Amino acid sequence: MNTPKPIKKAVFPVAGLGTRFLPATKAIPKEMLAIVDRPLIQYAVDEAREAGIEQMIFVTGRGKTAIVEHFDIAYELEKTLSERGKDLSVLEPTRATPGDIITVRQQVPLGLGHAIWCARAIVGDEPFAIFLPDELMIGKVGGTGCMRQMVDAYNEVGGNLISVLEVPREDVSSYGVIDPGAEMGALTEVRGLVEKPPVADAPSNKIISGRYILQPEVMRVLEAQEKGAGGEIQLTDAMAKMIGSQPFHAVTFDGKRYDCGSKLGFVEATLALALEREDMGAEVRAMAERLLAI
Repeated sequence: MNTPKPIKKAVFPVAGLGTRFLPATKAIPKEMLAIVDRPLIQYAVDEAREAGIEQMIFVTGRGKTAIVEHFDIAYELEKTLSERGKDLSVLEPTRATPGDIITVRQQVPLGLGHAIWCARAIVGDEPFAIFLPDELMIGKVGGTGCMRQMVDAYNEVGGNLISVLEVPREDVSSYGVIDPGAEMGALTEVRGLVEKPPVADAPSNKIISGRYILQPEVMRVLEAQEKGAGGEIQLTDAMAKMIGSQPFHAVTFDGKRYDCGSKLGFVEATLALALEREDMGAEVRAMAERLLAI
C-alpha cells in the first residue's frame, strides 16, 4: 500500500452562535469559555499540535475575533508581566508563528458541512483533520490524545477516519452511530453511518464523536451536497457518500469525551480536569465534599 499523505492541516468550525450558553456567549465565543484556566479552543489546538498538525484553519463568523487574538502576541501584557518578573511560559501555548493560524469566514450559517466546505481553498488537495472544539477529548494519563491516536491509525490504513466511543445501548438514539464491518483492535471498518437510530434498529453502540480525518474529495461532495436535516448541509451525509469509494474506518478513542456544548457536560469537564490537577486536585475534592455535605 502506498504511504498516505501526512495530515498537516486541521479545520476548526467555530462560527456557531453558542446560544445554549447565553448570556455568557453574547460577547464571548463559546470556544473561548475556559475549562479551569484554558479555553476550549486551546485544548483542541494543543491536541492538533500533539498529532503533528502544523496549520490550523478557523472557520469563523461575526464576533469571533477573540479566538484569533488568543493566538496572537499580546505585547502590552507580556511587557507588563516581564517587568513584574512574572513567568511568561504560561503564554507559550497561545503563541503561533505566521501561517500557523488561518481564518476564513462562514458568512451564512448553513451547517457543519458548509463550514468545512468554506475551507476548501486552504485545504487544497491534501487530506485534513477536523476538530469540533466543544467536544473535549482527553486521553488517559500518560497516553496520547484522540487525534494522535487517529493519525497513528491513518498512517497504517489511509483513507478516511472518524473517532468513535462506545456508549450504553440505551443511549444510542441520541447520537450518530456507525454500521460496523471488520474489527482490528481499536480500528473498525465503517460500512455506513446512521443518525440517531431507534435503540432496536441501531447497528452498533459506537457513536461518532467530534474528530475526523478526511480526504480532499469530500470537498467536491460537499459542493454538490443538497441540504439535509434542519435545512443545512450535513457533513455526515457527505461522508456517507464516500463509503465504498475510499477506505473508511473508525478509531475507538482510548480516553474520555466531555460534551462541552451542553451546560452539564461543561461543568463535568471543569470538575473532572480540576480534580486531575496536581496544583488544585486535593482542594477541589475537599470543596466538593463540603458542598455535598450541605
